[in-house]
Amino acid sequence: MSVERFEQVHLLPITLDKAWDFFGCPENLATITPPWLGFKVTSPPQSEMYAGMIITYTVTPLLGLPLSWVTEITHCEAPHYFVDEQRLGPYRLWHHQHLFREVPQGVEMRDIVHFALPLGPLGSLASGMVRRKIGAIFDYRREVVERLFGLEPGARD
Repeated sequence: MSVERFEQVHLLPITLDKAWDFFGCPENLATITPPWLGFKVTSPPQSEMYAGMIITYTVTPLLGLPLSWVTEITHCEAPHYFVDEQRLGPYRLWHHQHLFREVPQGVEMRDIVHFALPLGPLGSLASGMVRRKIGAIFDYRREVVERLFGLEPGARD
């Protein structure tokens, strides 16, 4: 099994508490996910994120076929970080760290994703395509977050 790593960092001109209030709410994930993924949270809304929380979704990543995706929040220390890990879904491994750090300009938000694909050698062949798709998802997320939090369009760290 080949484990891939994807990382993205950017600055948000907001407070640490405001960043946590937004990103720590699973219902906001649909807002920052590209429409072409057909992403929908299907678990009941929760008032506060906690370690052990199970979140269910549906996604339509290929050919419009819906897939169930179940993640567990395995680690959570508000307002600094949380980790979600796939329990059921399209990946053999999905481990996503969401890290928030107060800096003079606001908040540094860092996403670190480790993932592995199923299907052995066939999955390995598709890893480049999947990496590009993950990159496109996070690029979309960055654009939406910039609009939501008042960054100048296209402004980068």
